Amino acid sequence: MQSRSTAARIPRQEPERRTADARELPGPDRAPAPLAPDRGEFGWPPMSRRRAALLAATCGVYLLVLAGVLLNTALVDLDWSVRLLRPYDRWPSLEPLLATWVVAGQRGPSAIAAFAWLAWRARRLGRLRPLLVMGVALLLLNITVGAVKIVTGRLGPHYAQYVGSPELFSGGTIFPSGHTANAVVTWGVLAYLAVRWRRTGAVIAAATACSIGLTTVYLGTHWVTDVLAGWAAGLLVLLTLPLLEPLVATAEQRLHRRFALRRFAP
Repeated sequence: MQSRSTAARIPRQEPERRTADARELPGPDRAPAPLAPDRGEFGWPPMSRRRAALLAATCGVYLLVLAGVLLNTALVDLDWSVRLLRPYDRWPSLEPLLATWVVAGQRGPSAIAAFAWLAWRARRLGRLRPLLVMGVALLLLNITVGAVKIVTGRLGPHYAQYVGSPELFSGGTIFPSGHTANAVVTWGVLAYLAVRWRRTGAVIAAATACSIGLTTVYLGTHWVTDVLAGWAAGLLVLLTLPLLEPLVATAEQRLHRRFALRRFAP
């Protein structure tokens, strides 16, 4: 009879080691792995006090600028002071350079450049998240900024008719500045999706958005308050974006499953 001491022991299994790629890419940008099944669970991620305070402050600035324009306060006087200053006439040598630079804030060219880079990144990671995040951000921006543009109907400085007037409800689409808000969101999302150079990307994105907003004032295409509201509107989208990550994850799971079913269908 075989004793208990001589019974064969089951070999102990070592835990599987993580690959180098998984260590290098923390968070949602890790090496591609099988997506978990969609159980229909959806919850908003918690918001830190710092982010909540920044979101509230940005929303307050946005509302103050909007109220200042609607009530024809000193902010409108500031708009007209800069308009009558005519920066493009005082410093005409800057106009060719700044007229080219402002293209970086236009929706079409900036979106094409951003999506081209994000498509390469998505292919490298084997994930759709970079493209989905940018798509959600631009959709949210167009809805929020477009709604305010339509409601206010403000005319731009070149089409203003009465000195000292806020030029509201006249069929214009100038408030808030879409150029400025688009620059904040497009380049801000690229910094948001960065892994190794996130802080550097955030500084570059902020400098780009600030310079494009000031350039529109120099060219006379926007009022000062348009730019202030555009900065606030774009920043609100960036601050709201982390709250939409569960929605992005759900959409990514469904698209991956649909792609897999079509790929292996006979």
